[in-house]
Amino acid sequence: MTRIKPRAKQLAASLRKSNSERVEYESDEAVRPECESKTQLLVDQDSKKRWANWHTRAISTIVLVSVFGGVLASGPLFIILLVMALQAVIYYEVVNLVSLPNRQRRLPWLRSINWYFFFVTNYFLYGDSIILNFKDTIFANAFLLNIASHHYFKSFSAYCLGFIWFVLNLRKNHYRFQFSMFAVTHMALLLVVFTSHFIVKNIFKGMFWFLLPISLVIVNDIGAYIAGFFFGRTPLIELSPKKTVEGFVGGLLITVTFGVLFSLWLCRYNFMICAIRDLTITAFSEIDCIPNPVFAKTEFALPPPTASLLALILGGSWRVIRVRPILLHSVAMSIFASLIAPFGGFFASGLKRAFNIKDFADVIPGHGGLTDRFDCQFMMGLFSYIYYTSFIETQQLDVGTVLETIVNNLSTEDQMALYRQLGTYLQEYHLIPIEKIV
Repeated sequence: MTRIKPRAKQLAASLRKSNSERVEYESDEAVRPECESKTQLLVDQDSKKRWANWHTRAISTIVLVSVFGGVLASGPLFIILLVMALQAVIYYEVVNLVSLPNRQRRLPWLRSINWYFFFVTNYFLYGDSIILNFKDTIFANAFLLNIASHHYFKSFSAYCLGFIWFVLNLRKNHYRFQFSMFAVTHMALLLVVFTSHFIVKNIFKGMFWFLLPISLVIVNDIGAYIAGFFFGRTPLIELSPKKTVEGFVGGLLITVTFGVLFSLWLCRYNFMICAIRDLTITAFSEIDCIPNPVFAKTEFALPPPTASLLALILGGSWRVIRVRPILLHSVAMSIFASLIAPFGGFFASGLKRAFNIKDFADVIPGHGGLTDRFDCQFMMGLFSYIYYTSFIETQQLDVGTVLETIVNNLSTEDQMALYRQLGTYLQEYHLIPIEKIV
C-alpha cells in the first residue's frame, strides 16, 4: 500500500503535465473553432445581414483604394515604404499565431529573435536590390562601394549570429514551443518577407508591373465576391466554406476583361511603363524613356483559316492584325490571378483553422487583418516577377553593369588605360572638348 501511493502521485503529476501541454498543442480533431462551424453561403444568409456586410466591405474597400491611389501618385519611394510597412504588420500577425504570453514572459528574448531574423532578411533582400538597380551610383562612389562589398557574406554572417542566439536561448521544458516559434518565423520569412520583396523588385521594372498584378488580385476578389453574392450555390473548397464555383468562374471572367482594358489604359503613361531609375519621381513628373517592345503595337500574321473566317464574318482583309503584345500577357496574368493566386487565400484559411482563429486581426472592418486582405498578393507578386524575367525582360547593357564589370575585373592600371582610351575615342568623334587626357 505504501508503494502504491508514490506511484499514484507520479501518475497524477504526469497526467496534469500532459493535460497542460495538450491545451497548447491540441490535435486537429479536438479543435472546433467558431470559423469551422456550419457556414451558410452568401445567397442563403439573411438579406439584412448580407447587405450590411456588403456595405461594410464596400466602404472599407473604397477607403483602402483611395489611400492606395494617393500613395501611388506620390511615387515609387512611398510605395516601397508602404510595402515594407505592410510586410512588417503581416509578419507580426503571422508570427503572433503561436504567441503564448505566459511562456514569452519566461523567455524574454524570444520576440527579439523573431524580429532580428526579420531585419536580417530585409537587409539581405533590399540591399541586394539596391546594389542591382543603382550600380551606376554605387560603383562610382568609394564609400558606397565599401558598404556594398561582400553583401552576401555580411548577410549570412548576420543570420548565423541569430541562429546561435536562438540555440543559446533554448530552455528546458520550452523546447517544443521555441521550435514551433522558430518554424513559424521562417515560414513567415519565406511566405511574407521573401515574396513581398519581389513586389518591390517589380516596381523597379516599371510601375505597370507593380500596379497591374496588385489590381488583378483586388478585382478578382471583388468579382468573385459579387458573383458569389448573387449566384453562388456550389461550394468550392472546404477550407473556405463561403467560396463558390460560381464566384470562382465569375471572378475569372471579370478579371480577364478588366486586365485587358486596364492594360490598354496604363500603356498611355510613361510613369507606368518606364523602368524606375529615380525614386523621387511622382505621377506628375515628366518622364521619358524607350519603353519595352511589349507596349508597342506589333503586326501578327494570322493563320489562313482564321483570316478567312474573320473575312467572311466581318469582311475586309484580316491576314495581318496590329495589337500590343502586352494584352496577351495581361490575359496570362489575369488567369493566374484568378486560378492560382486564390490558393494563397485558401492556404491562409487553413492556417487560421489550424490555430483556431477566425481572422488574423480586426484592423479592417469587414475584412479582418492585413493578412486576410493581402494573402493572395504575395504569390501574385512573385509570379509577376518570374513571368516578367522569363517572357518580357530584354537584356540591355547599361552604365551600372559596365561599371560593375570594370571595378570587379580590371586592375587599377587597366582602369586607367581604359579611361585614357575612352577619352581619346570621345575626342576623335568630337564628343568632348579637345584636351589632354591624363
